[in-house]
Amino acid sequence: MATYLREHRHTAPKLCVSLFVFLLFVVVPITALSVGEARLVRSNTAAKEVEDYTKYYNYVQMTRLLKFMALKYPHIANLSSIGQSVQGRELWVMRITKDPNADVPGKPKCKYVGNMHGDETISRQVLVYLVEYLLTRYGEDPRITELVTRTDIYIMPSMNPDGFEMSREGDCSGGAVGRSNARNMDLNRSFPDQFDKINIQQEDIPEVTAVIKWILEKKFVLSGNLHGGTVVASYPFDDSASHIMQGHYSRSVDDNLFKHLALTYAKNHPVMRTGEPKCPDTPDETFEDGIVNGAKWYDVPGGMQDYNYLNGNCLEITMELSCCKFPPASELKKEWDYNRESLIAYLEQVHIGVRGYVKEATNGTALPDVRIMVAGINHNLTTAQFGDYYRLLLPGTYNVSAIATGYMSMTVVGVQVVEGKATELNFTLAPLGNEPTGGITIPFTPTTTTTVPTTTSDPDSTSIETFSTTSEMGTSGANESSTPQEARPPAQPEHQPIQPQDFRHHHYNDMELFLRRYSNGFRSIAHLYSIGKSAEDRELYVMVISDNPTVHEPGEPEFKYIANMHGNEVVGRELLLNLIEYLCRNYGSDPEVTQLVNTTRIHIMPSMNPDGYEIAREGDVRGYTGRNNSNNFDLNRNFPDQFTTITEPRQPETIAVMNWLKMNPFVLSANLHGGSLVVNYPYDDDKQGRTEYSKCPDDKVFKQVARAYSQENTLMHKGHPCEDLYRSEFFEDGITNGANWYNVPGGMQDWNYLNTNCFEVTIELGCVKYPKAQHLPLYWDQNRRALLQYIHQVHRGVKGMVINIKDGTGIPNATITVEEIDHQITTNLAGDYWRLLVPGTYHLTASAQGYNSVKIYATVPEEGVELVDFRLTRVHSDPNGQAPMDPRATQDPAEVVFQSFIKDLSLGQGLEQLVQSTATESSFRYRRYKELSEFLRGLTFNFPKITSLHSLGQSVEYRTIWALEISNKPDEPETAEPKIRLVGGIHGNAPVGTELLLEFAAFLCINYGKNPTITRLINETRIVILPSINPDGRELAREKQCTSTVGMTNTHGKDLDTDFFGNASQRVVEAQPETRAVMDLILERGFTLSVALDGGSLLATYPYDKPVQPVENEETLKYLANVYARNHPKMHLGDTGCPSNDQMGNIPDGVLRAAERQSHMGSMKDFSVDFGHCPEITVYTGCCLFPPAEQLATLWAENRKALLSMLVEVHKGVRGVVKDKSGKPIVGAMIVLNGGVRVFTAEGGYFHALLAPGNHNIEAVADGYQQQRQEVVVSSYEAASSIIIEFDMDNRIFGLPREFVVATAAASMTALVVTACIIWCVCSAKSNQQKDGFHRLRQHRDDYEDEIRLTSMGSKKSLLSNEFQDESESDEDTLYANADKL
Repeated sequence: MATYLREHRHTAPKLCVSLFVFLLFVVVPITALSVGEARLVRSNTAAKEVEDYTKYYNYVQMTRLLKFMALKYPHIANLSSIGQSVQGRELWVMRITKDPNADVPGKPKCKYVGNMHGDETISRQVLVYLVEYLLTRYGEDPRITELVTRTDIYIMPSMNPDGFEMSREGDCSGGAVGRSNARNMDLNRSFPDQFDKINIQQEDIPEVTAVIKWILEKKFVLSGNLHGGTVVASYPFDDSASHIMQGHYSRSVDDNLFKHLALTYAKNHPVMRTGEPKCPDTPDETFEDGIVNGAKWYDVPGGMQDYNYLNGNCLEITMELSCCKFPPASELKKEWDYNRESLIAYLEQVHIGVRGYVKEATNGTALPDVRIMVAGINHNLTTAQFGDYYRLLLPGTYNVSAIATGYMSMTVVGVQVVEGKATELNFTLAPLGNEPTGGITIPFTPTTTTTVPTTTSDPDSTSIETFSTTSEMGTSGANESSTPQEARPPAQPEHQPIQPQDFRHHHYNDMELFLRRYSNGFRSIAHLYSIGKSAEDRELYVMVISDNPTVHEPGEPEFKYIANMHGNEVVGRELLLNLIEYLCRNYGSDPEVTQLVNTTRIHIMPSMNPDGYEIAREGDVRGYTGRNNSNNFDLNRNFPDQFTTITEPRQPETIAVMNWLKMNPFVLSANLHGGSLVVNYPYDDDKQGRTEYSKCPDDKVFKQVARAYSQENTLMHKGHPCEDLYRSEFFEDGITNGANWYNVPGGMQDWNYLNTNCFEVTIELGCVKYPKAQHLPLYWDQNRRALLQYIHQVHRGVKGMVINIKDGTGIPNATITVEEIDHQITTNLAGDYWRLLVPGTYHLTASAQGYNSVKIYATVPEEGVELVDFRLTRVHSDPNGQAPMDPRATQDPAEVVFQSFIKDLSLGQGLEQLVQSTATESSFRYRRYKELSEFLRGLTFNFPKITSLHSLGQSVEYRTIWALEISNKPDEPETAEPKIRLVGGIHGNAPVGTELLLEFAAFLCINYGKNPTITRLINETRIVILPSINPDGRELAREKQCTSTVGMTNTHGKDLDTDFFGNASQRVVEAQPETRAVMDLILERGFTLSVALDGGSLLATYPYDKPVQPVENEETLKYLANVYARNHPKMHLGDTGCPSNDQMGNIPDGVLRAAERQSHMGSMKDFSVDFGHCPEITVYTGCCLFPPAEQLATLWAENRKALLSMLVEVHKGVRGVVKDKSGKPIVGAMIVLNGGVRVFTAEGGYFHALLAPGNHNIEAVADGYQQQRQEVVVSSYEAASSIIIEFDMDNRIFGLPREFVVATAAASMTALVVTACIIWCVCSAKSNQQKDGFHRLRQHRDDYEDEIRLTSMGSKKSLLSNEFQDESESDEDTLYANADKL
């Protein structure tokens, strides 16, 4: 057989190539027919790709390949980024394991990291090959299948993608090019070191920072760091206290284990195992058995392998794979063959030593962060989130201890470790106080974990002896080993779920402590946060429970429970606290709970109305005390309604919940109430306000999820609730349509369904609203199963991804439509979606702006969810079959990085995280003109490199109109960068805008150079701030005057926002000096966007202010106003909250066309649009024109994110360069957008225009050139698509070809010349005849007098007959008159 294999091993590649060629001609044409079609994702349908090992993958290619493999093998692969490089490239990590989207107990984590030095490239390639190898052989190769199933494998092909891009193929020695990162930092000298302090700024090594966070978070067990430059496996320590450069062996306490691990890799590598790499630059260098202690080889302070061992639970070695750092691509196949077996064998070593779980004795809860100590080896590790641990050890006998603060320590002696397989050893720790002694020591048996007391008082001691064989903890002693109580791993419990024990009513402070206790006690799965505050400033707490509680994981649905919306309906509040306890305590031990927590992100809000609860009274059966919030409004009548206008002011609790729902992609929800026993589903009201069935499009789905709850609550399912109170009431199956029960306008469940992706029902939990505390256990027993079963419903219907077929990236905000169901849902930021449906076959359509829609049939099973992915292609324009400009088509790598930067800020929590990471200490107050001027000068003094202060002119009273520019080059024109104008104080009595802009300027300057995002925004944007353009009016205005008009106008009594006129015919008087100063700035053009801040309302308006003025670019202008409003926590809700505003509650999304608010002529934003060719919106920051200074901090907090969103938005739309065929930029070319709006190219031929998301037509016009047309796709989350417009000379005259016109003109000129010659000749002949007659006349005057007179008369008649009538004398008359004189 061996001979056969040797003879035939080289035929396999040939067969593969042949197969590949066959597939190329057969599969590719078939594939081409189905480009853009959706495919159901099933694990066995993906065809294998053939790797030819002939080229290196650059960053873009590697990214595309990794994304492709993650999409192709979603059941075992998950691609994520742990951070970004200096230049913004993602640090990709492929996670390979069964069920890669969830953390489950029992699987040790191991990792490979490659390309840490950018010019050492073999590691990068072989790790990509390893990813493919593991994925393609899973399910076919038993060895690989077992490895992937039992192991959590993380592979990072490139830790230094920037360095790789700078390196060059064939460079064997490397030198300095590409080795370090883009800030010239050696990443393997940048980790914290045990012997030296590494003085490096974190912003210079984002790659190291990301990896450190990753190491500490994941608690890896085993790791390999792949390098190049020789062939050897190096193990810790890498340096020593003496830092002797070479020859000093720096031994760790796990030295023998490290040598074993290094040998495992080396002995499976045909070159490494020889110990003689024979590298050209060091031909005599040898390594015994192919391994070496790092420091003995050469001293490396700040290395990664030592950091892993000392700080991260993880044993890591460094593998040097090739003599040449960047060998030719032709060597790749050979290097892969050399390393393949070593890579696999090394991963398998993660399953040696001792492994197990640590749990609490009283309730079986998994204990994380417990120290695991091995006697005689002074190196400890800690348990992970499930209480699981993995301690790699060589075969032998060991004493192993588990030590945790607050618990009795426990030691097991005589633990036998055998070769090749980990010994399982589980610990059960008792809380201190349950045991009189200081610790427990027991003998080890392979089948049981038992306990006996010990006399040691030092819990940290590594030398613990056994003194007794009895136990006082309720577990079996050694003498009872025939009936042992073995502590099983949490994934395989042998006991009933742990039930809540403490049933009582929790008032606010008690509830807060309860939530904090569970959040701190179960940090790996529980996270407490607040979505806002009640009217009386109580926190609206939410506990999120999931295996990764702080972030949304693509593909994992978000679920929520809300209770106590009516403060006196308290059962839901207590049930949700019980549920939190139940989920936390049973996670890792109960299969159902573990599965729900691992696959669902569960948000639990115990109380939406904590104020009302505090005044409610125990024993209330059907009362109203505490039902409403402290402002006496019913929160379940306070949401915007589809049929009824809700005129009551929106309450802070309502606003907080609405914002919360907008920020999270919830799929399913339940609102827990009291007063009856039924599940109520939408709609809650109808147009007529009658009590009748009001069916929503998803009526069947709502019935399904409602029954899922009621069927698990026996009393509810009977349908006869509260017979003592409401004898005639009956609900079939315990469910009802809301409006069919009674009409509820302004309810929360309908708002969920109509405004988000979330399906919500209302669950009435009992007839008594505030029952006695002794009845609470009964409510838990009745509802426990129902609460869990309802969470399961979030995993019904269809789910999947909507992705760009070109690069595999997810498409956010795509719509999923189900035929015959008039209700769309949208994809989340990563392109993932969930669509609840009842079992059946459906016709689904996925659509997205700029993409061709895709349709598919999908069948929803009776149980579970169907996985349906959509792959969309970019749209194509019709005329020539050419695709519209794809933003990625012409981008260089830097532009790709910037696209990613803008996308990250535009999607999800990007801006919110920026806001949270840039908190600055501020002292808010109002500044008069003098202090404002000093503040602006102070910014230029303190930040001279990024600020420049200019005077635009002066006010009537000679106060300067200041303009502050913030940019990385403020005094240099940079026409390629977008320019944004921020204006405040046009009305002096509304100075909030002025103060916000001053604070915004300080915020940007202070964070420049400290926060990379702010730094990048300033470097890429020109920001011009006009804090106060009416300083005279501001001096007159007075604080706390919310409606006063004093100071609104300038000194001449002119409202400046009615003084902007571009046409002299429209202007009655000369422009005010303040207006003229701003108009001159606007007319400079070059601005991409303008935002003006005003007061007196809470909304954003867009042009025009003119009455009855059509808006050419309304879609874009409205979109820009929407961007600001939706990044404001209140504005987007559409409720101004202003008592004097007649439109209160009726402003969709908080955005209004300006003329609909108050129409007038001469506004600044109209002038900006018409004459400055720059879109401008006006933001009204609050109802009070001049609020107290104490409110400025709140107003700043509300507007900071929105202002930052404008700095992001200004980079979107479309931008480009206009030039001729020779490459010469064309200045002043006109860019016509969608046949209407015009912008003009600046110096360098640059232009930039903001556009609403979608497809747009662009026409470019310039004198002497042919008109050019293009179609572009604009995205709501991508930076402006960059296009190049090249002009041809215009060879057409009057619409005709130049050649034809020239030929015609030449012929015409020739004909004209010939005609002129003929006329001249005729005229000359006639003139000679006239001269002869004249001479004869003089000689024979008397004889011919009569004849002359007759001739003269005939001549005159002839002239008259030809209608040449002229009052002046003709030449002929003059001739005869002269003759008479003679």
